[in-house]
Amino acid sequence: MSQENWERDALTRIALAGVQEQRRARRWGIFFKLLGFAYLFLLLGLFLTGPFATDTRKAGPHTALVDLQGVITEGSQASADLVTQGLRNAFRDKNTEAVLLRVNSPGGSPVQSAYINNEVRRLKEAHPDTPVYAVISDVGASGGYYAVVSADWIYADASSVVGSIGVRMDGFGLVDAIDKLGIERRLMVAGDNKALMDPFLPVKPEDQAHVQRLLDNIHTQFVDAVKTARGDRLNGSDEELFGGLIWTGDEALELGIIDGLGSPGYVAREVIGQENIVDFTPRQDLLRRLADSFGAAIGRAIVNLGEPAIR
Repeated sequence: MSQENWERDALTRIALAGVQEQRRARRWGIFFKLLGFAYLFLLLGLFLTGPFATDTRKAGPHTALVDLQGVITEGSQASADLVTQGLRNAFRDKNTEAVLLRVNSPGGSPVQSAYINNEVRRLKEAHPDTPVYAVISDVGASGGYYAVVSADWIYADASSVVGSIGVRMDGFGLVDAIDKLGIERRLMVAGDNKALMDPFLPVKPEDQAHVQRLLDNIHTQFVDAVKTARGDRLNGSDEELFGGLIWTGDEALELGIIDGLGSPGYVAREVIGQENIVDFTPRQDLLRRLADSFGAAIGRAIVNLGEPAIR
């Protein structure tokens, strides 16, 4: 092959390679554009099916449903921000005949639980003609009960787990473990009590007494909320009712912890008399849900370790 033909073939191959590369780049560009459009449509779909999608004007008179599902912590689906937002929207709607709180929660943060309870009380006072029903499914215990105790009526299934009116703080001690492993603890603090209940140090009696006072204080707030809300409906001694025990739904009914037995559908149909149910439950944004699915929930659990919890 002559030098001239070789150069021509080389240029042709280079040109063809460039064309193929451009085609590949174009295809990838189209792919990423389609992916971007799909992402936008996904976000639009989530928005349209989210808490703002309910067209209550077309729904007519209804029972307004608000879910309280899972552990009650800030940033979760059961956070006070989301639950109270749903409650406010439900009460504001002129077609709402009653509000139904559907509960399935073992408890969680005493602060978040108190926020929800306080908002239920406030909204009841602001809308005296709109009754509030709480219906416990599997579990309505501890903070899950605290959050909804101010509802006008509380229902549960006969097999539901209800109660646990108490406060706990979880911790652990690794003093002997680090000694056996030959680990030296190096801790510097500013403030004599900054290392309170450090798991790598022996527990001091005065520290334990301080934490116990803290838990007792939170427990008193919980008990006061239950007594204020339930009043004469309670049927039992303080030791029996407020010692942290859990009961089945039928036992809780005998103790006056709840008012009746039934499912959300039963309460809407037979008690409220309005089985047209409109869901006002806000949902977490997409990024929050993705973060939780990839381990953010685990991170929150680690951060919250050692904080008081009503559960």
